[in-house]
Amino acid sequence: MSDDVKATLSKVPEVTLIFWIVKILATTLGETGGDMLSMSMNLGYALSTLIFFLPFIVLVALQIQAKRFLPWLYWAVIVGTTLAGTTMADFADRSMHVGYPGGTTILFALVVLSLVVWKISVGTVSVNNIVTHKAEAFYWITILFSNTLGTALGDWTSEGTGFAGGVYLFLGLIAVVALLFYFTKISHTVLFWAAFILTRPLGATMGDLLTKPHDAGGLNLSRFLASGVIAVVMILMLIFFPQKAGYHPGEKTT
Repeated sequence: MSDDVKATLSKVPEVTLIFWIVKILATTLGETGGDMLSMSMNLGYALSTLIFFLPFIVLVALQIQAKRFLPWLYWAVIVGTTLAGTTMADFADRSMHVGYPGGTTILFALVVLSLVVWKISVGTVSVNNIVTHKAEAFYWITILFSNTLGTALGDWTSEGTGFAGGVYLFLGLIAVVALLFYFTKISHTVLFWAAFILTRPLGATMGDLLTKPHDAGGLNLSRFLASGVIAVVMILMLIFFPQKAGYHPGEKTT
């Protein structure tokens, strides 16, 4: 099957620099938007998770039933995973009283479990050419768990590095993954998921850096304002840099 035909069938965007920029914006929006509901509006982690999870399920169903790549729908689902992931991670870390190490361990196990079940059910966890309903369902389950894990990991890391330090740390780790992608023979599927997961703690620390109080190391911006500005920037990116269907890295290495 030619690359042009694969791109036509695929329902995921081509992975370009714009893809990664929009992904980081989406993860940052997930942090500020999730905290806006659970903290600023005092709805709590459990109720906020329920509020975000219901539209996420609807969006995923629409995405899976779609016949082609729809950029706005795809990124709406991504934002849905980051919003739900933020409150789910906070619920695991705080409401379940397992702390950041416990929450991170539980969520890491869920990511591994989703990948293992995906591998057993489909035969591969390659994210290239997601065209079947089963593969796409596992794709979104894994993204939800990875975004939730990333939130917990970002919050845990910020305790030791501070929010700005966390931003620099995860930017550095993503840069290392990029170098490994271009200059080594490590599986591109593994490296894609590594980068995909690392954008979430980056977004979490960026969101906290923007909105946490000055005495906690943040810039003390309103969560409502920060979320609105990030959402507008995302929309402008999608308008001025249209994305086309493509495939995620990995076909030749898995």
